[in-house]
Amino acid sequence: MTTFRRRVAEWRPRSLKPETLWFLQWSSKTARLDPAQEAAMAFPHLQQPSFLLASLKADSISKPFAQRCQDLVKVIEDFPAKELHAIFPWLVESIFGSLDGVLAGWNLRCLQGRVSPVEYSIAMEFLDPGGPMMKLVYKLQAEDYKFDFPVSYLPDPVKASIQECVLPDSPLYHNKVQLPATGVLGLHLALNPFEYYMFFFALSLITQKPPPGALHVRTSDCAYFILVDRYLAWFLPTEGSVLPPLSSSPGGPSPSPAPRTPAVPFASYGLHHTSLLKRHISHQTSVNADPTSHEIWRSETLLQVFVEMWLHHYSLEMYQKMQSPHAKESFMPTEEHVLVVRLLLKHLHAFANSLRPEQASPSAHSHAASPLEEFKRAAVPRFVQQKLYLFLQHCFGHWPLDASFRAVLEMWLSYLQPWRYAPEKQAPSSDCQARSVSERWAPFVQENLLVYTKLFLGFLSRALRTDLVSPKNALMVFRVAKVFAQPNLAEMIQRGEQLFLEPELVMPHRQHRLFTVPTFTGSFLSSWPPAITDASFKVKSHVYSLEGQDCKYTPMFGPEIRALVLRLAQLITQAKQTAKSLSDQHGESTAARPFLSWLGFYPADTNGSYPGNDLDEMGQDSVRKTDEYLEKALEYLCQVFRLSEAQLAQLTLALGTTQDENGKKQLPDCIVGEDGLILTPLGRYQIINGLRRFDIEYQGDSELQPIRSYEIASLVRVLFRLSSAINRRFAGQMAALCSRADFLGSFCRYHLLEPGLSDRRLLSPVGRGHAASLARGPRLSLRFLGSYRTLLALLLAFFVASLFCIGPLLCALLLVLGYVLYAMAMTLLTDQGKLHQL
Repeated sequence: MTTFRRRVAEWRPRSLKPETLWFLQWSSKTARLDPAQEAAMAFPHLQQPSFLLASLKADSISKPFAQRCQDLVKVIEDFPAKELHAIFPWLVESIFGSLDGVLAGWNLRCLQGRVSPVEYSIAMEFLDPGGPMMKLVYKLQAEDYKFDFPVSYLPDPVKASIQECVLPDSPLYHNKVQLPATGVLGLHLALNPFEYYMFFFALSLITQKPPPGALHVRTSDCAYFILVDRYLAWFLPTEGSVLPPLSSSPGGPSPSPAPRTPAVPFASYGLHHTSLLKRHISHQTSVNADPTSHEIWRSETLLQVFVEMWLHHYSLEMYQKMQSPHAKESFMPTEEHVLVVRLLLKHLHAFANSLRPEQASPSAHSHAASPLEEFKRAAVPRFVQQKLYLFLQHCFGHWPLDASFRAVLEMWLSYLQPWRYAPEKQAPSSDCQARSVSERWAPFVQENLLVYTKLFLGFLSRALRTDLVSPKNALMVFRVAKVFAQPNLAEMIQRGEQLFLEPELVMPHRQHRLFTVPTFTGSFLSSWPPAITDASFKVKSHVYSLEGQDCKYTPMFGPEIRALVLRLAQLITQAKQTAKSLSDQHGESTAARPFLSWLGFYPADTNGSYPGNDLDEMGQDSVRKTDEYLEKALEYLCQVFRLSEAQLAQLTLALGTTQDENGKKQLPDCIVGEDGLILTPLGRYQIINGLRRFDIEYQGDSELQPIRSYEIASLVRVLFRLSSAINRRFAGQMAALCSRADFLGSFCRYHLLEPGLSDRRLLSPVGRGHAASLARGPRLSLRFLGSYRTLLALLLAFFVASLFCIGPLLCALLLVLGYVLYAMAMTLLTDQGKLHQL
């Protein structure tokens, strides 16, 4: 507390920076002031709650941020809970913003220590788990105050369930739904102070949008992300068997009173939906029903709130009815949201894996371990597993096909590897081989089989539709292949599939999502059902609870997915060759095109180029990384699915991914039809991803082609009218000159005739049918004078001539003479080339 006051005292208003002013402007918008409250400000000596609230609201407008925090600390210390409960809802909203997103609060998602170090430090200490704000929460918790939270701001599945008078499955909502006399429109939850605070804190990640003027910040550097990490470390500790005491809170140690209404046991997850009228505050039990549960009620509440607010946006029933990537859901998470969820998953793995070996076994019960240790064992399977699976399924099916999917991918891979967060460390091996996954993780793999297998299938479908030449996409394929290639992991997944697919003689009746009937007594842990020892039954219950009993399971190592893996391997090989080809072409074009080509002395590419990937922007280093990622990914996939080199070589040749004899790119994959070439599905994929393309050339009238960006539009139109008038006036004379057999005829044909369509490679079948009718006679073209490059070249030539005291007229004559000599030489060379062809 002394440190907090010292830092507040060091703050001076005259040292405001632009970033600080921006932060204070946003934080000051959280105040709501009406005339009655302004009148109350004139009587600060009256210590009634309404006047205290009005005074704090007025201070939020007039006083700087640090001074407001210092005043709040004093108010929390000096005032009793009876008067503090009136300011608590306003204070929470002023910090985290309003639920409708209108008020931004302190804007913790954009507050950074390197931008606003003083404000960042003050805010973090005020909101710390052992800071003044938590002291206020526990002060109100001791008096059993309740605060209304509107149901309309809950996640959609929860809101819909409550509005239909069906109590949600999560114990978080039990005994809290209030039924107003006005109907379902005024439904709200009666939350204790800790729940109310955590509801606002968790929802601010979703409801609050960054201000338009905010700079792009790294999520891991913002105050919100770091607060999430601190709350997880405090309320879900990885060391010890009890929560840390509140010795660092203001005013010395303070107890953490448990809620008067006990929570509902873990086993209540998975019940049949029951009417609110039957279960609404109908099972009030004694406060002393399970005293040991009071020790971890904050941990239970924190985890449930985070999971419900961040993951429970997709209902299981809707998922089972609409298992299609085209199914529309109202909620789409942001990349920041996904990164915070990944932080939660990583900490939960560390939290669950902090059990001692003798306590981690399924045979350990609550009488042999503390409630916190029992909670560690039940946290992930009871609260996280189902909602995370639906969350990941939605992200895999609806996330854009771009590099931002990397955040979702890393969240998925973090959940798949709980052994990375286990406290024990294996001794580094002498060779460079990856560590083998221990058999102790086989139950986790089996109980999360769909997260490994079905989501891998979802990733395959995405990888087959992305441009693997891009280094970012190649990296994602490499990361997935590397994780699944860890020794012994593929074998454990395969054994889990065998347990699910093995026949069963008698299968007990399965209830909805769970196979035991819970009781509503004690804490979450008191009626935790006995562990299921049948491994096959556990795997089947996991799959059926998420996919339904009529689901059609596709084995990861079956022929269907193996065929997709083979196709991915083919595309990886093709992408490697394409990246190398693009790199070679880029190097050749850069070296072959001189500086004067920009001035018009080198033929310009009038057909354009295809920007199929980001290799040109990142250079040769990008090509090297892409090749490394794809090479290792192909190696890992061969290890996981036991693909031989002979299989890869045969399928690569079948797809025609090898280069032709001249080292040029081949055309996209096509078949020959009646009207010419027809693209196959593989050919369409190659074109969309820039792996191959047709050499498209303009085959119409060169005078009528679209005006280019390097041409002056008005001048091109004027020159076209002028040349058209000359061609109409002297058409007969030009035809007679071009028909001559001497050198003058060849000279005129070189300038007045363009190559006929019969000399071009026509790709369109329609063009072939009309080629004869499109032959044109001799004509003059002046369009080249409308090019910026031509005009700049002429100006440069006149400027250089002026340096040698050559006048404009003489310079023009020299240019004409030089061009005539150049044209004569080109005429002779053209005639000699035609003679050689004959």
